[in-house]
Amino acid sequence: MLNFSKLGRFPLGLTVPAFSILLVVFGVPMVLLFLSSVNAPIFSFSNYEAFFSRPANIKVLIQTIEISLISTVLCLLLGYPTAYLITSASKQIRAMLITFVMISYLTSFLARTYAWIVILGDRGLVNNMLIELGLISTPLQLIYNRAAVYIGIVHMMLPIMILPLISVMMGTNKSLMAAARSMGARPGTAFWRVFVPLSLPGVRSGCVLVFVLCLGFYVTPAALGGLGDAMLSTFIAAQVKASLNLGPTAASSFILLAIALVVIFFVGMDLSGSPDGLSKSQRVGRGGRIVAAILPRHFLREIAAPYRAKRWLAELYKASGGDDRLKYSGISFLVAIMFFLLFPGVVVIAMSFSPGTFLEFPPSSLSLQWYVSFFGNPSWYDAMMTSIEIGLVVAALSTFAGTLAAYGISRSGPGMRSALTMAVLAPITFPVIVVGIGTYLGLVKLGLIGTETGIVLAHSIGAIGYVVVIVSATLANFDRRLEDAARSMRANPLQTFARVTLPLIRPGIIGGAVFAFLHSFDEVVITSLIGGLSIRTLPLKMWQNMRHQLDPTIAAVASLLMLLPIVWFLLLYAMWWRSKPRAHGVASEQSS
Repeated sequence: MLNFSKLGRFPLGLTVPAFSILLVVFGVPMVLLFLSSVNAPIFSFSNYEAFFSRPANIKVLIQTIEISLISTVLCLLLGYPTAYLITSASKQIRAMLITFVMISYLTSFLARTYAWIVILGDRGLVNNMLIELGLISTPLQLIYNRAAVYIGIVHMMLPIMILPLISVMMGTNKSLMAAARSMGARPGTAFWRVFVPLSLPGVRSGCVLVFVLCLGFYVTPAALGGLGDAMLSTFIAAQVKASLNLGPTAASSFILLAIALVVIFFVGMDLSGSPDGLSKSQRVGRGGRIVAAILPRHFLREIAAPYRAKRWLAELYKASGGDDRLKYSGISFLVAIMFFLLFPGVVVIAMSFSPGTFLEFPPSSLSLQWYVSFFGNPSWYDAMMTSIEIGLVVAALSTFAGTLAAYGISRSGPGMRSALTMAVLAPITFPVIVVGIGTYLGLVKLGLIGTETGIVLAHSIGAIGYVVVIVSATLANFDRRLEDAARSMRANPLQTFARVTLPLIRPGIIGGAVFAFLHSFDEVVITSLIGGLSIRTLPLKMWQNMRHQLDPTIAAVASLLMLLPIVWFLLLYAMWWRSKPRAHGVASEQSS
């Protein structure tokens, strides 16, 4: 009891378990990786010089930046209007659309990549449909090219662009646009000069996250692209498997990491999710400078001033009415985006019931042969059980450490809170291939390569970040006066936490555990480096089969992976619904 009371007075002590794992598995190895890149203790830049002396390396690096940048721009062009339309919808429709986006976000990367293979392949959905319609006689080359890579990456990253934008737009004061309209501004002018500057924190966060994650993409470009579409992550993974010399691999990794850090440093990332966190100078200066590059100059505004004054008088008492064409265009756009996000999953689930030796959409009849093949094959079944075991251990470990860390971070000062949060989020914001190489080096030192323990620790450094974010968000809405009331009734710290705090933050803890499990269950890149040849998880086996043979059994596996987030959503909703009356009961009991 005394120890728990002391930890309550020193909240940073609660972060020790989480940061111990991060430091041993990720922090110290990243330092060692950097020292390897500069040939410590000699300290030379020969590895970096060797990288930039080869034109092929420079070409791959430029290609990586190009693909990441174009993918980010495409996600922004599609994600911004999507987020705006979602936040403008009614409460029920908005909740439904956000759920659709979250389901797409939580669906396995591998399953979604496989969906595009069966859609764009030579015998895929698009080619088969065009041939049946008589529009083509031979299959089009829709896959293994740059266009397929962009389609796959945008499909993976679009939810990550939409969600931060929704978070910021939901906190934007809509009355500011109404005030601009009352001053004579057209809807488009009010949108560009009022709403867009206030939404720039979401734009920055979404763009930085998408760009940095795209830098480390490995699976999608390798599965959908050709030989000329390789990214630096593929180059780094090949170096690890082909050579025992860690210096060149470390240099390549830190070049990729340097690009990510430069973007994060200069562009910045607002994790608050609210535009109210911006100072007045930031709102006017930073947003104004960006928007000014798009809008006409001041002298054009002055020329148009008399016209605006007449129009304002003419429309001041004009009855308000929406433009039906604009309304229907927005609805059509939203339907198209949701179709783009969800239809590939529907295709794979439907194809998994194909009765023949080849997948077909729609199936001519229904058959469970591929599910029987999956559950009846020991290699598939063992891989699934290995993934479940590892995922459960990762969820338990990261939920325990992450919840304590979130509780301690939430009770520290603002400056310390920001620094600790950024540190705990590093493994999920850095390019995944860099995190994998650093983790590989750390676990080599511990002798845990090729073991389930090593994979658990490697998965936990990212899973802890998800738990901390979700539990911290729950704690942000927690009324601490309830804890004070419990203490005033002579409850000790442990009783206060168990009887008051824990019931109220339980939905966040369960949500963090779910995200931790899904993060572990879907991980491929780090698992392929840490597992070696002895550990085979379900995503790893699926990835290997996708690269060597398109076994239709993969369709059954992919469909199960796509249904997994829906099951978790139902469980989370049930837990939230059960905890809601209990939370109100605790609150009313403490206030009475």
